[in-house]
Amino acid sequence: MNRSGWTVIILVGMGWLAALSGASEEQILKLGAERDPVSLDPHAQLSAETLQYAHMVFDPLVRRTADMTFEPRLAERWERISDRAMRFYLKRGVTFHSGNPFTVEDVKWTVHRLMKSPDYNRLFKDLEDVKIIDDQTVDLVTQKPCALILNMAALIFPMDRRFYRGMDENGRYKDAVVTAGPSFAATHASGTGKYHVTMRDPGVKTVFQKFPGYWDDKSLGNIDRIILIPIKNDAARVSALRSGNVDMITPVPPQDYGRIEADENLRLIAITGSRIITLQLNQKRRPEFRNPQVRLAMNWVVNKADIVEKIMKGAATAAGQQGPKGFSGYTPRLTPRFDPAKAKALMKSAGYENGFECTMIAPNNRYVNDAKVAEAVAVMLSRINITVDLKTLPRIHYWDRFDAQTADIQMIGWHPEMEDSANYTENLLMCPDTETGYGRYNSGNYCNAKVDELILASRMETGNARRRVLLQKVEQILYDEAAFIPLHWEKVSWAGKRHLGIEPVVNLQNVAYFGDLMIH
Repeated sequence: MNRSGWTVIILVGMGWLAALSGASEEQILKLGAERDPVSLDPHAQLSAETLQYAHMVFDPLVRRTADMTFEPRLAERWERISDRAMRFYLKRGVTFHSGNPFTVEDVKWTVHRLMKSPDYNRLFKDLEDVKIIDDQTVDLVTQKPCALILNMAALIFPMDRRFYRGMDENGRYKDAVVTAGPSFAATHASGTGKYHVTMRDPGVKTVFQKFPGYWDDKSLGNIDRIILIPIKNDAARVSALRSGNVDMITPVPPQDYGRIEADENLRLIAITGSRIITLQLNQKRRPEFRNPQVRLAMNWVVNKADIVEKIMKGAATAAGQQGPKGFSGYTPRLTPRFDPAKAKALMKSAGYENGFECTMIAPNNRYVNDAKVAEAVAVMLSRINITVDLKTLPRIHYWDRFDAQTADIQMIGWHPEMEDSANYTENLLMCPDTETGYGRYNSGNYCNAKVDELILASRMETGNARRRVLLQKVEQILYDEAAFIPLHWEKVSWAGKRHLGIEPVVNLQNVAYFGDLMIH
């Protein structure tokens, strides 16, 4: 029983039985996560851990639902007023943890700060102005027609500009964005979220306590305190859950899916995420890869479903295109391919019946079972006489080799920061252009002017239906030309005690809305 319950008993005297029956224990969630956020500054790093933290301590203007549409948060409604501007009507009566009122000025200040963040500024490069209309209304205005204003709004977690004003005791500006090293914002936070941080020992434990003045009184979530315990080791994380030391974990290692599902006291939630694992075929290094028949043969001989079942243990979904269901470019007919006989026929038709030798690199600790997946692909390619010299490297060494394009086939996984189909192509498959940054991670050097034209048009198309058509055309071209080898989308996963209502609060972004989580 909490102290307030005893106080009521003393004051009420003969009404103590009624007071006792109405008293409630604090609901505590002990969360075992692979990592904790590196900072309390939501703009210091663009990562899953930081976004998860932001949804707990801050609130976005809008947020994604499970089906990838948008729902109101600090913006209670919005409307597009031109192809370059969207108007947001903010919720009244919202208070920051400091006690300061939330205002349109906080939105404008936050966006300007985002544009100074090394991790976020590129996502807001198309933004021209944040125009204050009145004390409840603000316009986001872009430099040119822009399809992704709502996507931007989902990354705007308003910060308390008054709280971060001035200088700290060390003579540093409180509003400075510091990606590494000490700063005021790294250790202090004032948001509008359901929880505020009451204790933090980085890498050991962070405690989030429910803010008594939280604005969302419609949420059914009943967690009063969340204790975040980072547990990097997969086996240790699962052991902590099964022993009862924590109530919930994320992610769940694939090898433990079966054990958790078989435990009547636990439940597993695993859904298709938006990170795709792919192989890029370097057309500059290998003339064979310039032949679409060879690329198609390689796609037809790699058994994606087999990799998902036997190596990923069901912790992935076989992919035939870039974005999963729910994304604008998703096209149901573009299913994963597998037909060894067709692959052999294509190789013969291309003049490579006897195959060839090539090199391949993959990380061995970046994606789930990445090295094992690469080894399986190498074996599968041998069935059409492609002999692969495979090297796997730790992530700390891998990306320098990837950027230098030291191998003929290179593995890369991609999660689009703004949860949009075009982002995959812009980074992985547009013609490489150092000036614009398009195709920055296109180590296959695939280049199709029509694809680039369609993607650029999609960025300026503000009609959802018309934009969907453009992006689906892109996916069709990439599929027909076998521009790359899509393998699978990694699943995002959580497991917890049976009485936790996990499923309604998770989504393919790999973010849980803990403010809405219920202990039944």
